[in-house]
Amino acid sequence: MSDQQNGHYKRELRALQIELVKLQRDLIESEARVLVIVEGRDGAGKDSTIKHLIEHMSPRETRVFAPPKPSDREMGQWYFQRFVTQLPAGGEFVFFNRSWYNRAGVERVMGFCTDKQLEEFFDTVNDFESLLVRSDLALRKYYLDISRKEQKKRLLERQKDPLKTWKNSPIDAAALKKWQAYTKARDDMLERTSHPQGPWRIVNADDKKLARLAILRDLLDSFSYPGKKKSLVRPDSDLVFLWSPGIEKAKLAR
Repeated sequence: MSDQQNGHYKRELRALQIELVKLQRDLIESEARVLVIVEGRDGAGKDSTIKHLIEHMSPRETRVFAPPKPSDREMGQWYFQRFVTQLPAGGEFVFFNRSWYNRAGVERVMGFCTDKQLEEFFDTVNDFESLLVRSDLALRKYYLDISRKEQKKRLLERQKDPLKTWKNSPIDAAALKKWQAYTKARDDMLERTSHPQGPWRIVNADDKKLARLAILRDLLDSFSYPGKKKSLVRPDSDLVFLWSPGIEKAKLAR
């Protein structure tokens, strides 16, 4: 990215972050509850995307939850139980950096759950999310999609960057080797869990900076709030789009 392009990106990012602050102020006043789920392949940019989204948001009303490996006690609970405690209260804006969809992705591919547990998840997750939405929780689900070439590049960069070594794990090491398995898991997840109360929004994330701007625009566009600059938050349908079978599926990385 040239200096001119980078300058344009920074100006766009700042303008959209200001819009996000305006949105949050309105949500706090109305005691709305917002949950944004951010999923995607390893190396897709989930951490950096959330970091830029929350950079200027209120620290008291904004939380990020990145689910760790479940404890022995949590393994014996109802699957959604440990996530329920992390849901937003009135006026809160919560980001899930991965979520209950671990079951449909990494747990499935790496053999951390049984076929029965996977099917139970698919049979219940849409009803669970619909219940949340009916209780006036605003749910947004984003899947950051990247190409195999881009994933390989980013995972190699992680290994070389001493500031990113904490991201390296055996799961990352298996990501490229299990590319096709993750592709099938992704396709099944999107097809079976995109529903009217919780549709998936797919983000073309090969360019991290463009992806951040696209998510910000789409997120802002999906809410009504005072002083909204509609022309600024108009989403780019080439970068972010609602999942649907058929034509849209062809846009996903293979």
